[in-house]
Amino acid sequence: MITGASSGFGKALAYRFAENGNRLILTGRREEFLIALKEELQVSYNTDIHVSVFDVRDKEAVFQSINNLPPQFRKIDILINNAGLALGRDLFQDAELDDWETMMDTNVMGLLYVTKAVLPLLRTSTHPHIINIGSIAGKEVYERGNAYCASKAAVDSLSQAMRIDLLAHGIKVTAIHPGAAETEFSKVRFKGDEAKASAIYQGYSPLSANDVAEVVYYTTTLPAHVCINDLSLTCVAQANSFYTYKKT
Repeated sequence: MITGASSGFGKALAYRFAENGNRLILTGRREEFLIALKEELQVSYNTDIHVSVFDVRDKEAVFQSINNLPPQFRKIDILINNAGLALGRDLFQDAELDDWETMMDTNVMGLLYVTKAVLPLLRTSTHPHIINIGSIAGKEVYERGNAYCASKAAVDSLSQAMRIDLLAHGIKVTAIHPGAAETEFSKVRFKGDEAKASAIYQGYSPLSANDVAEVVYYTTTLPAHVCINDLSLTCVAQANSFYTYKKT
């Protein structure tokens, strides 16, 4: 099950898992994108796919969709909590409350709702695995990052908490923290401003969605007794949240 599957990391993850013969549950808000992706994957890989359309911020919709999954999709081996976003890049005192609420409700509460709803199904698997997509922004706070950094720090903490609390159930929990990656992320963050979004990636080669999908997929291929708990990845030009070398 992949949340936020209509674009970016989620779409790349869907392709990576489908090409390796996995049956998929794809979720997101944009039904037309999910249906198009489902059709593409079925043509290319002939895999079974179920689409669930909901916003992870909507608790009732999350539980209703997951509780009403078709019987053949009610055993979930891997949950990838990918749905997330950044909105705005303002100083704390200038930030919009609506942006903060959207980020917190999506990146934190949405992850909690989905994981809580999926857990009973995940526990029926013989090799259950939860993968939470965080960010290096959750490791180091940067200027104008405020609520986004806080939301991803929460993902980091929740991943650690899940790992502890779910030990007795044999559930692997992996947190993946990408650095700069060229997807819709910056376009969403800058609210459709293409110039600002593209400027973020000028002068160096950032990660791609496929790069992140490859790393996520790898963590699911290890022996049953091995779990990658926490993994940060960046492009070669980026050292951490603060330092990126851009060629002039």
